[in-house]
Amino acid sequence: MTKTIVKSGLFAAMLFCLGSAQAQKFGYVNSAAILSELPEMKQLQSSLEAYETILKKDGEAKVAAFQKKQQDAANKKQRGEMTPKEEETVTAELQKMQEDLYAYGQKMESDLAAKQQKDMAPILEKVNTAIQDVAKEGSYQYIFDAQSGIILYADETSDVTKQVKAKLGIQ
Repeated sequence: MTKTIVKSGLFAAMLFCLGSAQAQKFGYVNSAAILSELPEMKQLQSSLEAYETILKKDGEAKVAAFQKKQQDAANKKQRGEMTPKEEETVTAELQKMQEDLYAYGQKMESDLAAKQQKDMAPILEKVNTAIQDVAKEGSYQYIFDAQSGIILYADETSDVTKQVKAKLGIQ
């Protein structure tokens, strides 16, 4: 009987040791807080705003040219100086200009998004590397992003945002 109790006790101790040896360590990080404090993000934001300003000025010039042509055509028609054939030609030109303006707006949005994605890739890689380093140093099996909204509960002691910021050299 005592042998059975001893064996049961040893078995329970082994299970306890095995369970604690396989304990997983989880952490989370607030990526938005990290990105908002990175100097590279502030530079990227300024660069994108400057690029957007250039694109908008070009677009505004195109809109002004369209409006001028439209107004000139309306004035000429009102004065009776436009033949039906000229009116048809001008209407077609205005329609083409309007389509080009729409296409320019679409291209402007696409170019801006592409520039943001391209310029942000090295920043995200830098942050990801810092997160991986913190995870390895802290023996974390998983690090979640609190910004993604996937975490239903997180103990604040598991927040490794400060360590990642320190790894990146930001306060």
